[in-house]
Amino acid sequence: MARAREPLFAGLSRNTGLLALSSLFSDISTEMLYPVLPVFLTQTLGAGGAVVGLVEGVAQATQNIVQGFSGSLSDRMARRKPIALVGYALSALSKPLIGLSGSWAGVLGARFMDRLGAGSRSAPRDALVAASAHEDHRGKAFGLEGAGDNAGAFIGPLIAVALISWAAIDLRWIFYLAVIPGLIAFLLVTLVTERPAAAEAKAKIDVSPARLPGGYRRYLIATAIFGLGNSSNAFLILETRALGASLATTILIYAGFNLAAAVVSYPAGWLSDRLGRRNLLLGGQVLFFVAYLGFGLSRDLALIGAMFGLYGVFQGVFRAVGKALAADFAPARLRASAVGWYSATVGLASLVASLVAGVVWDRVDHGAVFLAGAAFAAAGSVALVLLVPKDGGRRA
Repeated sequence: MARAREPLFAGLSRNTGLLALSSLFSDISTEMLYPVLPVFLTQTLGAGGAVVGLVEGVAQATQNIVQGFSGSLSDRMARRKPIALVGYALSALSKPLIGLSGSWAGVLGARFMDRLGAGSRSAPRDALVAASAHEDHRGKAFGLEGAGDNAGAFIGPLIAVALISWAAIDLRWIFYLAVIPGLIAFLLVTLVTERPAAAEAKAKIDVSPARLPGGYRRYLIATAIFGLGNSSNAFLILETRALGASLATTILIYAGFNLAAAVVSYPAGWLSDRLGRRNLLLGGQVLFFVAYLGFGLSRDLALIGAMFGLYGVFQGVFRAVGKALAADFAPARLRASAVGWYSATVGLASLVASLVAGVVWDRVDHGAVFLAGAAFAAAGSVALVLLVPKDGGRRA
């Protein structure tokens, strides 16, 4: 009963709040441009669906794959904050380069730089998040960071809509202005206090994921199977546009998706501390299956909007609980590696899923992209049940 009466934010620290705010502003920066980027590529630069899949697949994969290496480097150095700061700066400064691009190749290069920065910062930041709260409150810490991230992903598109609809600015100016919240995120991280690690921990770090427990590697397998169906959200945006929604309506629907994710993130992390992470993550994957099935079978714009909301609930659960479960498997000195290689697995699977989705989009059928995603979600959910114990990494 005592745990049920504890304050909502008990067990969290000043660092937790600063990191959540940095995620808020960094995602405002990213999501100001993300919902307009597929439109910029296809309508302004004349690219096709395969190019959209290539650009977003490479971008997402870069972000997540780099996390594996930045996490291991962070563990080897026993330092988190300096690596995170470099990543925040690189990501913020890359945004205007997208607006300056005259071809899709230029966008690809700028997005690569953007996501290289995002990937460099993410694993060290996640290790800081894990260290900002006691193990019993780790899910809440990741939930609060995820809430900040998804709230920024809600606010960013609204700013873009306001700039496009009310200020009537050119799309390229969205990319130029996105540098401002990105730099605010950088400044917030400078205020985070990092405790120095012991020198003994530095000498023993092995960058290989083989250093981590077998249960963790089985969790990566289940994550990879699920991720092969989780292609870039750019295809959801393009599908909404293809059904006749205006650009402003499409951005607002996308903002609603991020609002749902923001609202769910903290409660999901809080519940995972009490009910267990695996089954909560499994429930999120079932929601993904239903949402993608709806995207694949429906051509009704109102239903697509509802599916976006359902997909947002999945995203809130997946971001908070998936990372917390990965962190559970590792001791503190290997935690950045654990979260980093988990994110690298998500990124590789996303790259494959997005490249295949781009070809299917252009040459087969739009709905087939989402039906294939639903099939892989079902397979990944079965793998999660079979390969990961109910109490996940806490048993390890």
